[in-house]
Amino acid sequence: MNVGMVDRAIRIIVGTALVALALDLLPVQTPYNYLGWIGVVPLFTAIVGLCPLYSLLGISTK
Repeated sequence: MNVGMVDRAIRIIVGTALVALALDLLPVQTPYNYLGWIGVVPLFTAIVGLCPLYSLLGISTK
């Protein structure tokens, strides 16, 4: 585990906002709303508590 609590909270907020954009739940409408599905990645890493990129770079926020 290399993701701290503050980092997890930020990832959950950003991931949720991006997925909401992809699902057209936000008032912002662009042709690129489908890119919001990338928000699944920060949500997953927040839930698991492990970021593969942090592991590769030797970073830990925990």
